[in-house]
Amino acid sequence: MRKFLEEFKTFISKGNVMDMAVGIIIGGAFTSIVSSLVNDIINPLLGLFGGMNFDQLAWNITGDVTLYYGKFITAVVNFLIMAFIVFLLVKVMNSATSKFQKKEAPKAPTTKKCPYCKSEIAIEATKCPHCTSELEQ
Repeated sequence: MRKFLEEFKTFISKGNVMDMAVGIIIGGAFTSIVSSLVNDIINPLLGLFGGMNFDQLAWNITGDVTLYYGKFITAVVNFLIMAFIVFLLVKVMNSATSKFQKKEAPKAPTTKKCPYCKSEIAIEATKCPHCTSELEQ
């Protein structure tokens, strides 16, 4: 049992688990922000153009059984709007992040081609290991 607890402690203290936990917590907070944006700003604006509320659509199959398919349509539309907004936010964040990142200088070459046999060799080589030709410095 003690070994099991030690393994669990090691698993929990790894960076990946902590990163995932932070991501889930931030994701939960971000969900409420995006939900508010969709419900409080975008849906009312869409209501100006469409004027239809899908929540009211229902099909009464029998006296006690009613399918509220309008609520499902609303949930799908809300999901698509949320997914599009998250896509736009991630796209903006990625472009902003790439603008602030330092550009890496191109790395110096580590190989060159033998002028005789055209094989790739180390840049410091003075003799080709493939054709044994002497290389000019």
